[in-house]
Amino acid sequence: MTRNVLAGALLAVVATGAVLLSGILGPEVQGVALLGAALGGALGIAPDRTPGQRIAAFAAGFTAAWIGYLLRAAALPDAAAGRAVAVFIVLMICLAVSAGTRGRLPLWAALLGAAAMAGAYETAYTADPSAFATTSPIAATAVLLTAGAGVLATALLSPSVAHDRAREDQEALPPEPEHNRPTHVAEPTSYRPFEPAPEA
Repeated sequence: MTRNVLAGALLAVVATGAVLLSGILGPEVQGVALLGAALGGALGIAPDRTPGQRIAAFAAGFTAAWIGYLLRAAALPDAAAGRAVAVFIVLMICLAVSAGTRGRLPLWAALLGAAAMAGAYETAYTADPSAFATTSPIAATAVLLTAGAGVLATALLSPSVAHDRAREDQEALPPEPEHNRPTHVAEPTSYRPFEPAPEA
C-alpha cells in the first residue's frame, strides 16, 4: 500500500511539474499534462506483460492514430463518413498488432496509445486540418513527453501490484478439503456370547 501511495504522489508531482514547466517544454504540454500522465501511469502500473511489450503496443496504437489523422487530412472527406472510416482503420490496426503478436503486445495498451494521440490532437486537427504536417508533431511530442514521465513514475510499482493481485486471488479461493485428515472410527466393543443360567 505504501508503494501505491508513493507512486501516485510521484505521478501527481510529475504532472504538476509538466504544467509548471510548460514555458520551457512548450505551451502544448500544459493542455495534455493530465492526459499523458494518467495514460502513462496506467501503462506503467498495469501488471500485464513486460514493460517493453506494453510500451511497444502503446507506440503501435499511437502510430495507428497518427496514420488515421494522416488519412483524414490527405484522402478522406472531412465529414462523418470520413471520420468513421479513420476510426475503423485505427482500431483494426490495433487489433491486428495484438493478434499478429498473439497477445504479446496487449490490445489494451495499443488502445491507450491511440487514445493518447486522439485526445491530444483532435481539437487542434479540427481547428485546422490543413496544418496537419506542422501541428501533429507538436501534439505528439507533448503527450509523449508527459506519458513517458507517467510510465517512469509508476513502472517500478508494476511487479508489486502483480504480487498483491496474486495474493488477493489466492486468499479469495475457497479452502481445499482435507483429504488426508485422519478420521477416528470407534472400535466395536468386545462382547461375550450369551450363556443361559443353569436351571435349579
